[in-house]
Amino acid sequence: MKTGFTSAKEIFATMPEVFDREAAAGLDAVIQYNIEGDEGGDWYVVIRDQTCTIFEGVHESPTLSLRMSDKNWIALCKGELNPVYAFMSGKLKASGDIMLAQRLPKLFPTG
Repeated sequence: MKTGFTSAKEIFATMPEVFDREAAAGLDAVIQYNIEGDEGGDWYVVIRDQTCTIFEGVHESPTLSLRMSDKNWIALCKGELNPVYAFMSGKLKASGDIMLAQRLPKLFPTG
């Protein structure tokens, strides 16, 4: 994934390009992202049959929901913010299948 992001929208546009189909074997999930701030918005990612589709908006019943500020989301995707630290410090809030959250770096590798 490139590192010059300035908005969440740019990140979501890039996610299908870096998606690792092999890492998604057997996964059927919906991940809701609620990114707060001027460069944020709501998106959800559907992972099914080793494909990744991004939608703008809110899903009725996601498998995992993630909420964070636009600045923290951009920093996380640039590799400037550790996801475990973000979660433990409250910068990233997660609900639902937390184990799925641990798979995200493999599904969407940054480097």
